[in-house]
Amino acid sequence: MRKVREVLRLRCKMKLSIRQTERSTNVPRSTVTDYYRRFRQTGHNIDELLKLDDKAIEAALFPEHRSANSAKRPLPDMSAVHLEMKDRRRTKVTLSLLWQEYRDIYPNGYGYTQFCEYYRRYRQKLNPSMRQIYLGGDKLFVDYSGLTVPIYDSKTNRASKAEIFVAVLGASGLTFVHASASQNMENLIRSHILAFEFFGGTPRIVVPDNLKSAVIKHSRNEIIINESYADMARHYGIAVEPARPRKPKDKSKVEQGVQGIERWLLARLRHHKFFSVDELNWALAPLLDRYNAKVVKHLEASRNELFERLDKPYLQQLPQDEYIYRHFKLCRVHADYHIQLEKCYYSVPWRLTGQEVDVRYNAGSVEIYYGNRTVAIHRKLWRIGDTSTLKEHMPPNHRYAADRMNSDRLISRAEEIGKYSIRFTNAVLNESGASSNAIRHIKAVLEMEKTYGKAELETALGFALKKRIFATGSIRSILNKKLYLAQDADNAANVAPILHNNHANLRGRQNYQ
Repeated sequence: MRKVREVLRLRCKMKLSIRQTERSTNVPRSTVTDYYRRFRQTGHNIDELLKLDDKAIEAALFPEHRSANSAKRPLPDMSAVHLEMKDRRRTKVTLSLLWQEYRDIYPNGYGYTQFCEYYRRYRQKLNPSMRQIYLGGDKLFVDYSGLTVPIYDSKTNRASKAEIFVAVLGASGLTFVHASASQNMENLIRSHILAFEFFGGTPRIVVPDNLKSAVIKHSRNEIIINESYADMARHYGIAVEPARPRKPKDKSKVEQGVQGIERWLLARLRHHKFFSVDELNWALAPLLDRYNAKVVKHLEASRNELFERLDKPYLQQLPQDEYIYRHFKLCRVHADYHIQLEKCYYSVPWRLTGQEVDVRYNAGSVEIYYGNRTVAIHRKLWRIGDTSTLKEHMPPNHRYAADRMNSDRLISRAEEIGKYSIRFTNAVLNESGASSNAIRHIKAVLEMEKTYGKAELETALGFALKKRIFATGSIRSILNKKLYLAQDADNAANVAPILHNNHANLRGRQNYQ
């Protein structure tokens, strides 16, 4: 359903053409047309439809179920056919022979006429390149420069490399530059946000150059965009249309922009020594202003002037809230109705046990979705092993057990054992609060009384409190090895006996001669 949602968003909400939607999503035009036709037949508003969960959208768009066993004829590999035909002077191969070989492999394949038609269409795609004409506010091309700038450590003088992000508007050529410590996803999205603020709006389409952090896979059959990058695009209401691999003419605008930045900005800074990325960005800012204000000879206007006339009137308005970077992950709900994320645990409604959920998280919060609906929101945990459990996620019997095992009952249980048990319980509760982790920890320690007895547990907890030991495993080790007795022996050994040389039982050196 994710592909269906994206096709409908671009086609119905962004008003992209069928061909543009095809390029952006890698969904065939016929399928895009089919999705759009089905949407119009539902009578829904596009915003209302996108708010529905996956099952509701499937029921609205696909009321009938096509047979899963319907046979599909495989398409011939026209790239291989074309290579064979290019070499036909030597091999004397013909289309008829290639079709026959295709039918030998796929007896139910296409007929000869259709085979030739597919080959004719394939050859038509191999036309010479034509000059690209970009509409105002339509496309923004982004890429990283092949050149990096060294950033020196002021203490060790060791150098790291700063990456140079370049964004160029298609119609005016107005250029934005931003240096960052790396090309990872967080830095890439931060550079995009700053670029949108620099332009004062967003284009309809962003064209990245298959950056590893943005485009996971881009082949003839499939395009997979990094989910964090796609989330940023949805926030700003833009489409992502990656340039084709090994097709530099698809992004000639940014190729020219990168070349200009390298010659007019980076070359001027070749003798400068920078000690932070921020310092480099401060040096780039005035040079970038000069670059955009410089008159382009063949256009007889600067990029700033072209921007005011061509791009600025058509840019989309920036949203009120700046995009906050989020990570995306698929998690399986464990039997205890919790998911594991970065070695911490977060609860979801217990009925989702065993299901796969979407997790979107950042430094502040963790949001969990099922079927595109929010099912849980937690504060982000950082300490390994911590658990965030919401009471409403528990089944009824677990809620009853949780209510019984609260801090008051733990303190009452500790009072039955002794003073060191009370001190231990209060110390854990004061440090961690009445969290589910703290309650489980205290309960596990107090339960040791059944195995070792009250006196043994009291002595061990007195020893543990003195040594500031709170871990459950460590306290059990103290009880098993009776380490508190070893300490008493050490204290006794440290008291040296007073010996008198005139004692009757002492022998002198003369006895050993």
